[in-house]
Amino acid sequence: MSNQQLTYSPFDPTVIADPYPVYRDLRDNAPAYWSPEASSWVLSRYDDVSAALTDPATYSSASGIFPTPPGVDMTELFLPMLIMSDPPRHTQLRHLVSSAFTPRRIAALEAHIQTLVDDLLDQVPAAGTWDFVSRFAGPLPAIVIADMLGVPREDRDRFRTWSTTLIQSNPVRGEFGPGLDAAAALYEYFTSFLAERRAHPRDDLMTALVQAEVDGEHLSEEELLGFCLLLLVAGHETTTNLLSNSFVVLAQHPESRWQLADNPDLLPAAVEELLRYDSPVQGLARTLTRQVDLHGQSMKAGDTVLMLFGSANRDDHAFPDADHFDIHRAPERQVAFGRGIHFCLGAALARLEARIALQALLARHRDWDVDLDSAVRLRSGPIRGYASLSVH
Repeated sequence: MSNQQLTYSPFDPTVIADPYPVYRDLRDNAPAYWSPEASSWVLSRYDDVSAALTDPATYSSASGIFPTPPGVDMTELFLPMLIMSDPPRHTQLRHLVSSAFTPRRIAALEAHIQTLVDDLLDQVPAAGTWDFVSRFAGPLPAIVIADMLGVPREDRDRFRTWSTTLIQSNPVRGEFGPGLDAAAALYEYFTSFLAERRAHPRDDLMTALVQAEVDGEHLSEEELLGFCLLLLVAGHETTTNLLSNSFVVLAQHPESRWQLADNPDLLPAAVEELLRYDSPVQGLARTLTRQVDLHGQSMKAGDTVLMLFGSANRDDHAFPDADHFDIHRAPERQVAFGRGIHFCLGAALARLEARIALQALLARHRDWDVDLDSAVRLRSGPIRGYASLSVH
């Protein structure tokens, strides 16, 4: 396909349904592609995406991480967030919260997550049709992150509604209203909890944030609310969609599913391959701080660059026969969680939840099928997953 014929927008319904054919066209024919629909340059090859992720001095996060129309500043629409910051402030803020996500602390959650998984699966029918997202993939990570933050589990449906609305906003078309309303609802919800934790501290992440200091100063109310929104939304959306995508991929590859059922020790490597093969986060944006010349294109300072993680993970130069799903591949270099200073803080937690959930599902339901004709995709450019998914 020639460059003149090639078009790409992350919000195109065809791309949302199956982005991988157009990703291959981008890698082969336009590895540095200007998308008028997204008002962004698009990087699709593994080496380019990886290089951008590890060069925050050139590819800045401070102006937002999603493509937006010219003149729109995401930082003016949302409160300050870790994911939308650069060093040195990013370094300070990440240090504050990283102690909650150390390998030791995440490993200590295993028994708790196992109990949650078993409880949720006890509530779904052993036979018949049920919705995988609303009954399992959505509640599990929502409960885990709610428990970590110290907010009531019974509010998880509200969290799910707000976060799903937020991630389905289409900033490229200026459709901010529903997303901003959802963010405002989350901010209002957490404002009262932050006040309560100041008055009555507990052993939870929200109390730790309230009490944290940077250079002798507590975080501002805006920074605290930004943290809460990021931890809640990112803390469960990525895992919900990892589980949903994995469930579909394994339904489409029964021999791999049976191997995993018989050999649970293969699951950690299989989770990495599932992340690579159908990444829950397909890409995020950065803003250039200087001109970058790449593949014959001059990308100017101030331009937005969309890094396609989903395409990078399907690049044959990084992963031979990349369109083939192989649970024995062990793709350590996959970039589903990003790379560099913005590497996903909750990656270890998402991996743990996925491993425990898939092992339990395989033990109880060795054979399953999905109804893709009735499945509803999330209408989100950067996030790939399902709003509903019937299984039987």
